[in-house]
Amino acid sequence: MPESSDSRDGRAPAPSHGMPPRIHLIEVGPRDGFQMESQFVPTELKVRTIDRLAQSGVAEIEAVSFVHPQVIPQMRDAEAVMQTIERKRGVRYSALVPNLRGAERALRAEVDALHVVIAVTETYNRRNVGMDVAESVAHLEAIVAAADTVPVAVPVTATLAVAFGCPFEGQPRVDRVVQLARRLVDAGVDQVGLADTAGLGHPPLLRTIVRAVQTAVPDRVPRLHLHDTRGLGIANALAAMEVGVTTFDTSFGGLGGCPIMHGASGNVATEDLVNLCNEIGIATDVDLDVVRSVSRELEQFLGRHLPSHVLQSGTRAELLEANRD
Repeated sequence: MPESSDSRDGRAPAPSHGMPPRIHLIEVGPRDGFQMESQFVPTELKVRTIDRLAQSGVAEIEAVSFVHPQVIPQMRDAEAVMQTIERKRGVRYSALVPNLRGAERALRAEVDALHVVIAVTETYNRRNVGMDVAESVAHLEAIVAAADTVPVAVPVTATLAVAFGCPFEGQPRVDRVVQLARRLVDAGVDQVGLADTAGLGHPPLLRTIVRAVQTAVPDRVPRLHLHDTRGLGIANALAAMEVGVTTFDTSFGGLGGCPIMHGASGNVATEDLVNLCNEIGIATDVDLDVVRSVSRELEQFLGRHLPSHVLQSGTRAELLEANRD
């Protein structure tokens, strides 16, 4: 799809000084989005959604999570989903795992990567996974060891949840976030993530924490997971790009949320971040039309509009064209 632009020749402008020429998107809607739905999404629809998203150009799809079905019933068909999807060459299919047992299930399902979430605050971690932070780090070490034992080692990402604000303990100290980032690297992870789980972050805070983590673990440029609870998701993404972040979790249609925080909304919509990048000249390799078609099918299934702005309003070029009619 041609990129939207203000230029007369139809080409997108060069990115602003200090901005990356390209970013990489990890589509987390099939996991983070579906698990928040009260209505069970049928296995065949999950598979079709993942297969269609793989055609959009995203670098990675977080397809499922391997958790106990009593904890997250939406993910009770994780093995069936992984067995049925048509794996597209060049796309990495990852899974969220809470502990070693989940990791072992994921490895048997031949996922391409594992993702572990550990909260920065003790209260949130206990509420989220029933363990203190030290126990979660111990599980992470066991998961990394297990991922190294398969014939082809599977990379592990660990994300620090509520790094930009916890609904129970407020804003974590920057040195606490940095200390835990170092512990993740010491545990052997391939990538460190930072999550604005409750959507409490803002651009100056984001830049401060990202820079601190980059200084502490310079060989692990962080992956960023943003929520749009207060409408700051895209602003925070721009702030992250300004300080060198090039990998972002996004969710088609803006699906998702934070089950522990009242009022928290979904992740930054894939469509919205792709549209922004198209307009300011940052490459994503993601076809906006494909993602929007996936979101529209899910809207029909759920019977409600999804929160993505571009899904509902259209791109700048589409709005201008509609106004001419």
